[in-house]
Amino acid sequence: MQENVQGFTVSDNAARRISALLKNEHEAGSKFMRVAVEGGGCSGFQYIFKFDSIKNSDDLIFEKNDVSVIIDEISLELIKGGTLDYIEELIGSYFQIVNPNASSACGCGTSFSI
Repeated sequence: MQENVQGFTVSDNAARRISALLKNEHEAGSKFMRVAVEGGGCSGFQYIFKFDSIKNSDDLIFEKNDVSVIIDEISLELIKGGTLDYIEELIGSYFQIVNPNASSACGCGTSFSI
């Protein structure tokens, strides 16, 4: 298990939700969740969450409760020390990165600046 070895943590809530979603995605061949950071969004960088079955040579694997999350090395530098969480509220449910490197974030939490 590489939980927080490289400076990133997957919460129990996130692991449970990913596990449930992967059961639905299994027929499509998805094996893990990919977290990435790309330029864009209203604050400069945006988080990308998707399911994938291909691990690239620069991907690091973070495991929690038999669930794997992969993050490429460049994205990890922007979210190092962070946590992937799954939030359930009355108005909706969503994955969230708690990112200690972000100096600001947009209102919806999907983009940030450093």
